[in-house]
Amino acid sequence: MTRDTAVPGAAADAANPPRWKIIGPGLIVAATGVGAADLVATLIAGSKFGYGLLWCVLVGCIMKIVLVEGAGRYSLATGRTMFEGWRSLGPWTTWYFGPYIVIWGFVYGSAAMAGTGLPLNALFPVLDTKWWGIISGLVGLMLVWFHRYGLFEKVMAAFVGLMFVAMVGAAIITLPNLLDILAGLKPWIPDGGLVNVLSLAGGVGGTITLAAYGYWLREKGWDTPRFMRVMRIDNTVAYVVTGIFVLATLVVGAELMYSMKVASDDKGLLSVADVLDKRYGPFAGKVFLLGFFGAAMSSLVGVWNGVSLMFADFVGNLKGLPSGHADTRTGGRYYRWYILWLTFPPMIMMFWGKPVVLILAYGVLGAFFMPFLAVTLLWILNTDRVPREWRNKAWSNVLMVVCALAFAALAVSEIVKAIQKL
Repeated sequence: MTRDTAVPGAAADAANPPRWKIIGPGLIVAATGVGAADLVATLIAGSKFGYGLLWCVLVGCIMKIVLVEGAGRYSLATGRTMFEGWRSLGPWTTWYFGPYIVIWGFVYGSAAMAGTGLPLNALFPVLDTKWWGIISGLVGLMLVWFHRYGLFEKVMAAFVGLMFVAMVGAAIITLPNLLDILAGLKPWIPDGGLVNVLSLAGGVGGTITLAAYGYWLREKGWDTPRFMRVMRIDNTVAYVVTGIFVLATLVVGAELMYSMKVASDDKGLLSVADVLDKRYGPFAGKVFLLGFFGAAMSSLVGVWNGVSLMFADFVGNLKGLPSGHADTRTGGRYYRWYILWLTFPPMIMMFWGKPVVLILAYGVLGAFFMPFLAVTLLWILNTDRVPREWRNKAWSNVLMVVCALAFAALAVSEIVKAIQKL
């Protein structure tokens, strides 16, 4: 949190420096990026390789800290949104981002609702997964439709607390082997495991929502270079917390799925709850399912808010509206358009299946987003689009180049898989 007064100029900065608390935009962007699909990917990595890919969790956290810090630094240093930065690079960014955010929202909406429906169906089988998912989508809509950032932050804090306590608790009660965990910090790539390595490193809270960080900074009121230090603390601590959560998920995969040969898919998540029930009593399995729900629901609510702000800014820019226009902010018309797009059209996919061509387009466009973010940040943060004092230092450039190369390799893998599915 921050504490501001009406004291003008430098006196205000000296008298009332921004204060940080653990719940802020950083934790929101990190938690939003970790959904049901990321739980599955991490559990699969644990089930296949034990603790061998633990080092990937560390690398993934560092990559996200670098990219999100870059997005936040640009927003605070310039007062501009991430899309305004992209648009300054030329019309090609709009040609990519426009179709991507529309297709992404349609497919993601269905996946997010299904992801929340799975644990709710396991906890309360009175309704099937589809209906629980639809209810979750409608709840998400109501949570972000009317209210401002303050309530949204509190709701996200509740879901983050639920997912963190439940998953870390599940990891602790499995009595993991600490020496094996430490051994997992040694980098290695197993035979045929490159995709798992890239997916685990890229999946530590990594989606389009990374670019939403600047929008959440603005909604919170962190909108000038004065907040640079508190933003960096906020971002770093958020991904450390997320790394602990992903580590806990890897422990559960290694200790339960690896040893018990539990299925490595969405249903495997529910099987983990069954194993916990048998080993530690019914309470343990229920807590795990609540954590699963917390992770899925925090991702859903975060997207319903953050990506809707990105879409609203995109439309506002195309219409020539001034930056920060009411129609592009929380509660504005374009913001609400996208919430409706995320909620209702995707329900069709939950009943009638997924159109192959749309899924292919989603996979291809989505695979390019993280390389797109890394490359455009490199471009923006090394030019006069940013005041000199806030441009990239040498270490930032090196790390962003590494991120761009890693995500480009993952993009190729994802495109190949999407074509194979077609």
